[in-house]
Amino acid sequence: MSRLSKRYNIAAEDEKVLKEVCRRTWFLFAGFNYVNLQGCGFSKQMIPMINHVYKDDEEARKRALVRSMGFFNCTYETATFIVGLNCAMEKQNSLVDDFDESSINAVKVSLMGPLSGIGDSIFWGVVRLLASSVAIPIAAQGNIFGPILFLLAYHIPSIITRYNLLYLGFTMGENFLTTIHDSGMFRYLTYSITVVGTIMIGAMSAQHVRVATPTVFEFDGGRLVLQDTLDTIMRGILPLTVVMICFYLLRKKVKITTVMLGVMAFAILGAFVGFF
Repeated sequence: MSRLSKRYNIAAEDEKVLKEVCRRTWFLFAGFNYVNLQGCGFSKQMIPMINHVYKDDEEARKRALVRSMGFFNCTYETATFIVGLNCAMEKQNSLVDDFDESSINAVKVSLMGPLSGIGDSIFWGVVRLLASSVAIPIAAQGNIFGPILFLLAYHIPSIITRYNLLYLGFTMGENFLTTIHDSGMFRYLTYSITVVGTIMIGAMSAQHVRVATPTVFEFDGGRLVLQDTLDTIMRGILPLTVVMICFYLLRKKVKITTVMLGVMAFAILGAFVGFF
């Protein structure tokens, strides 16, 4: 048993699986795309645990694999806490008949935003700058040790953090989920997490979706600026309309690529006729 397993009191059987999950933490950006971002890399990390806990239930294993491919985007170093927590939840799901499977993705979605803020602040805002400040003067002198020092100064804290957070997430998740399930609080926790996840998705939509029209109607005695009129009705009504239409189509099982191509075609047509 490794030192990490002893520290977090993890069973030998789970330790073997988590070691493989640890090795796969390097591949979070594997298959990165603009549909589910790090979803493919997240799924690759989850596969050992999914195969382990659902080895006798093929249908449950398929659902878990599809579930793990959902949208995911989190700082490389802090993402492993969510991986460990999801591993614990998948294990709990395989043991408890009335476990709410939708809570697994709800937890993932609600945590990736806050943990990204923490991870970006620490690793991109502090560790990377400190590593650069030490390595750049050495590299500027033509010393090959400069870039090597940067890689070591950045990745050693990164590796230690990733591995510890994975074990911590798994241990906390297993104990925490058992406690709340036995106390009957799981339904309320799932609802709260779903609300937080929905708020985060709404905030991301409001921040990143930009739709406006320069259309102006001229008539005798005045002019009407369409965007100003829409803003008086509700600010951001056009972006909200686009998001809700896309959401409706996705709920109707329309393929993501089809929705994306449709949005592109609509934008090009709107620009051509002068609406955008």
